[in-house]
Amino acid sequence: MKSSEKKEPEQASAKDASKAQKNEQEEKKVTPIKEETPEEKLKNTQDKLLRTMAEMENQRRRFEKEKQEAFEFGGFNFAAESLLLIDNIDRAIVSFKNDESLKNNKDLNKIIDGIEIVKKDLVSIFKKNGIEPIECIYKKFDPNFHQAMLEVENNTKEPGTIVQEIQKGYMMKARLLRPSLVGVSKKIEEKKEKK
Repeated sequence: MKSSEKKEPEQASAKDASKAQKNEQEEKKVTPIKEETPEEKLKNTQDKLLRTMAEMENQRRRFEKEKQEAFEFGGFNFAAESLLLIDNIDRAIVSFKNDESLKNNKDLNKIIDGIEIVKKDLVSIFKKNGIEPIECIYKKFDPNFHQAMLEVENNTKEPGTIVQEIQKGYMMKARLLRPSLVGVSKKIEEKKEKK
């Protein structure tokens, strides 16, 4: 390739670039930059101010709501873990009552009474703080409050009715603290004999 042939494409691209610059300059001349009038500046400033004030009000409401929820549900995790205390107290009472070696002990009832007093105090503290057990026996299964652990064949109850409570569930005000672990009824399947 000759050097004159190389120069021709370079010259052509230089011409294209100069044409593009001229076109840009002409466009700038056609659409001059518009200067804002004082009224437009005032209007824009007012709009920005209103948007900022609205955003500040929304943020204030959000913080107020978060503060209220923190006050109401601040002990949520503590309450959820404290439920284990009630479960263990119930297990201890059942264990003492079913232990054959302790049945003949005359002080067994005093021990059980003492444990039940502690349980009543704990339940009382929970109630003062808005923690209530979920009543579920013979109610319709609701996955928002119950967790099905097993199905129980039962033709006397409508299918989907809770017939057994394995572990008690609790609510803290309007929030679910722990779902009830339940057994749900289902119809007894009739076995058809093959002919």
